[in-house]
Amino acid sequence: MKDEVLPEVKDLKKYFPAHSSRLFAQKKYVKAVDGVNLTIHKGETLGLVGESGCGKSTLGKCILRLIEPTAGQVLFEGEDILALPAEQMRNKRKKLQVIFQDPYASLNPRMTVFETVRSPLDAFHIGTKEEREQKVMEMIRYVGLNAHLMHRYPHEFSGGQRQRMIIARTLVLEPSLIVCDEPVSALDVSIRSQVLNLMQDIQRERKLTYLFISHDMSVVKHISDRVAVMYLGHVVELATKRQLFAAPQHPYTQALMSAIPIPDTRVKTKRVLLNGDVPSPLNPPSGCCFHTRCPYATERCGKEAPLLQEREPGHWTACHCSVAAKKEEAK
Repeated sequence: MKDEVLPEVKDLKKYFPAHSSRLFAQKKYVKAVDGVNLTIHKGETLGLVGESGCGKSTLGKCILRLIEPTAGQVLFEGEDILALPAEQMRNKRKKLQVIFQDPYASLNPRMTVFETVRSPLDAFHIGTKEEREQKVMEMIRYVGLNAHLMHRYPHEFSGGQRQRMIIARTLVLEPSLIVCDEPVSALDVSIRSQVLNLMQDIQRERKLTYLFISHDMSVVKHISDRVAVMYLGHVVELATKRQLFAAPQHPYTQALMSAIPIPDTRVKTKRVLLNGDVPSPLNPPSGCCFHTRCPYATERCGKEAPLLQEREPGHWTACHCSVAAKKEEAK
């Protein structure tokens, strides 16, 4: 893993105003992302996991500036892209791309495969007409699609083929960072491994950096180098894949791990069940955001928000009650 960071997220926040029907009601905000700090090293895959509604996709869109953050910084190639004017940001977008969850919704049904893959080159006026056509043909073959299918429309393809079209369109501008927002969750299980292996092969050959968003822990384990766990707009644990799956420190991560099905009836696992529902981001709990559901919560958890600290080399946890935190206090 290289030391170069691409990108670095500093205290990123995104609050959505919640509209009320009452005339003089106090204005409230949905705190979708609330003070996230992350670094992604060049050439690595950082997995981002958590329950639905925890802010994963919003964080990915804020990093790409598809959504304007409320506060914070996103440093990419030494520049804070949130401070760039529109024209400079447009040029920077060549290096920042995204793969969305639903491949059919991401495609224009009136455009053929060839037109879809060519559209980014047209938008940035890259190359001559002949050079663009040659580039498109290269990308279509590169992702494993047959060239004779290039004049067909999205509805004529399977889900896996559509996602390959999206990947080809993403790669045609030769980006550095790709945010993968649950790119295989809409695909059949038999197709997922093919798309994941394709993405890994492309990453190795082109030295790409991935932020891989998913709720499927088995997929994250397969593709990620490091994993960040989000809960209610906060990153509560960050570690290498090996560290996280071998010894999760945060109680929320432990609950997620216990929910992973093991296809062996001889293996006995203890399920960690959480009490209650996820609190509303309109009115998040004081102190630790997880303390209302945590089986180990203390009085301190309800008053003091824990900082994301490196408890062990490369293993960061935001918890007063984690195993590592208790060892620190014992010292």
